[in-house]
Amino acid sequence: MRRRLAVLWAVLLVGLLAPMPALAQEDGARPAGATLRIGLQQQVDSLNPFLGYTLASTDIFRIIYPTLTTYSPDDFSVMPELADTWESAPDKLTWTFRIRPGVKWSDGQPVTARDAAYTYNRMMTEPAASTANGNFVENFETVTAPDDATLVIRTKTPQATMLAIDAPIVPEHIWSKVPDVATFANDQMPVVGSGPFTLTGYRAEQDVTLTANPDFWRGAPKTAGLQFIQFKNSDAAVQALRKGDVDVVQKLTPAQYEALADQPDITQVKGQGRRFYELILNPGATNVENTPIGTGHPALRDVRVRQAIDRAIDRQVLVDRVLGGYGQVGGGYLPPIFADFHWTPPQPRTFDLAAANRMLDEAGYARGADGIRRTPQGEPLNFDFVLHGDESYDTQVGEYVKRWLADLGINVELQPVSDNQLNDRTTAGDFDMVISGWSANPDPDYVLRLQTCGARPDPDGGGTNDSFLCDQQFDGLYNQQLAEFDAAKRTDLVKQAQARFYDQAAGLILYYQNSLEAYRSDRYTGFTLQPRGEGVITGQQGYWGYYGAQPTEAAMSGSSGTDYTGVAWVLGGVVVLIGVVVALVVVRRRATADTRE
Repeated sequence: MRRRLAVLWAVLLVGLLAPMPALAQEDGARPAGATLRIGLQQQVDSLNPFLGYTLASTDIFRIIYPTLTTYSPDDFSVMPELADTWESAPDKLTWTFRIRPGVKWSDGQPVTARDAAYTYNRMMTEPAASTANGNFVENFETVTAPDDATLVIRTKTPQATMLAIDAPIVPEHIWSKVPDVATFANDQMPVVGSGPFTLTGYRAEQDVTLTANPDFWRGAPKTAGLQFIQFKNSDAAVQALRKGDVDVVQKLTPAQYEALADQPDITQVKGQGRRFYELILNPGATNVENTPIGTGHPALRDVRVRQAIDRAIDRQVLVDRVLGGYGQVGGGYLPPIFADFHWTPPQPRTFDLAAANRMLDEAGYARGADGIRRTPQGEPLNFDFVLHGDESYDTQVGEYVKRWLADLGINVELQPVSDNQLNDRTTAGDFDMVISGWSANPDPDYVLRLQTCGARPDPDGGGTNDSFLCDQQFDGLYNQQLAEFDAAKRTDLVKQAQARFYDQAAGLILYYQNSLEAYRSDRYTGFTLQPRGEGVITGQQGYWGYYGAQPTEAAMSGSSGTDYTGVAWVLGGVVVLIGVVVALVVVRRRATADTRE
């Protein structure tokens, strides 16, 4: 047995150390010239813009497909994109967008208003087409294109988010030939788009290759192309950055970020993040038909229990010890990077274990002989805490929360699971506590809607629910903000909605993590950061970071490390290979709550 294991390990090591074979051009090889290589530790869940919703996917969609408007790299303010002008009727129900002349798809066909009308109508009429961005068109009554230059959208009720429709527009002459969006992979290269880069290569869970679009209406990019190279973990991505095998790495841990300080030819980037990191407490999961689902503990239906748990979490400790200080204490639902809408609780539930214990005593959850509290019906407060098994942040947060809740007489069982399992259990309401998180947009409507009654799963399990909160007061505030065009009044309504969400304590915002990146400054300069001052390169609301990159002479000459398109996944996947030896099973990862847009 030992001999066979030794031989197997030798085979694995040879596979790890042997040079990778040359890659065929159609199999994901980099475009000739200066190619900006980005290290990913996220999954591209789909190349279909109607279906994909991970951060990695939406980042790529914004490079390929047009949207009516976009967000300024300076301050997230709305600016023209495919539509160069627009106007609304006095009743705020009819909106007319004028399409920018001269914009072409990458196959040479003109981009017209009919493409936008086709895209939105398909989202309105085909359930699968509304998977990723259906909330943008839920309130649309009709979408028409009287001519190639004019798009007319009529809404059922006034909708204040009409300049924040972040749904990719696709070419009608291509997609009208697709009979079923749900089963279309969109992986026939090249993919027809109209952005600064065209998708020309894709290998699942390895890399995505894009080539510069010379006919982009803002002007051709300065780089020959982009290549997103997937790594199993950030350690492998950082190693590749040090060697010069990739040019940009995102999602660095604090230790990795600090280790790159003063490294020659490497520049660090620290910006405010768009994400909130959240602990969901199952408030009694139901679907849109109000049918109870899942296995949530009955004690968590009591808002007093949820508030007591919140009082037992020391957010400052999490920021200091888990994030190494690279983040801000959580409170309101929207991250502080969006200062206009960010809300801070005026009377936060600060960390106080004594107060939390009193709250549970007063609510009638007495301790048993074993020290574990019981419901008034006698059921012990034993909670399952579901975590991402491959996320170090989840593990650390889970250990802290478990210790703190033990002081309340609540027993917590940490359950690190695979990404697939976490997704499935969250959607089914099969949890007591679970880690979640989303990236917010400059307009808060998208993430606010996640907490509405209408976002809960349908009987088939579909939907874009976050916490299973269904609260009529929150829904009323959500609907009011959606219809409010006065900026100050809408901001106030958004903050009232956040206050109600905070009061219900179904989703506890633990912290807002800084975005930590690094890039090879010997190969690229001129990155456009969003927002200006405290911005980042990757994960932007637009394509600015990649479009603005300027290659140096070293990049233009092609002097770089090995061809990492094959090596990256192998080096980053040693743990996976060990798993293959033990289990002889390969499981394809899919989107997780940690990577959702």
